[in-house]
Amino acid sequence: MSEHTSLNNHLLIAMPHLGDPNFYHTVTYLCEHSEAGAMGLIINRPVEITLGDIFEQMSIPVENDEFGDVPVYMGGPVEQERGFVLHQPTGHWEASQAVTEQIAITSSRDILEAIACHQGPEHYLIALGYAGWGSGQLEQEIVDNAWLNGPAQTNILFTTAVAQRWEAAAALLGIDLNLISSQSGHA
Repeated sequence: MSEHTSLNNHLLIAMPHLGDPNFYHTVTYLCEHSEAGAMGLIINRPVEITLGDIFEQMSIPVENDEFGDVPVYMGGPVEQERGFVLHQPTGHWEASQAVTEQIAITSSRDILEAIACHQGPEHYLIALGYAGWGSGQLEQEIVDNAWLNGPAQTNILFTTAVAQRWEAAAALLGIDLNLISSQSGHA
């Protein structure tokens, strides 16, 4: 992997043998990747709170309990008290960073207030915490066969059923994870 290759807007798919409980069978969307390191959000690990709970905790008014079924995800093991909204389209929010022309990550209250009154982005995923890697760390983990990676597709991020995202993300690469041994190694 070239040191200049960016994996922004890629999915990291945990290999079956990746035993770290933070990443076991996860799919992580990479929001930022440079020579300095990488940052992403796990998109298939819901936590026990909902978006309705977040609105209640933040005193954001909603008209009814329609957000009580909207999952919130464990975005990663770093800063789990910090919230992020991965969304499409990008829009104009106070603390937002575009990942692509269509996808952004936002960490400001204004986007949550807009979502609560149906004026937010069409697609969104709420995550607490993030996954982070230092300089060269992710590249080494890929070389060590801990991750598959490939370009992201918005349907995996926003519409594929959570329980199917890990296998569906690998299927984008033509890989059936059920056929891969859970034992690590190199040929």
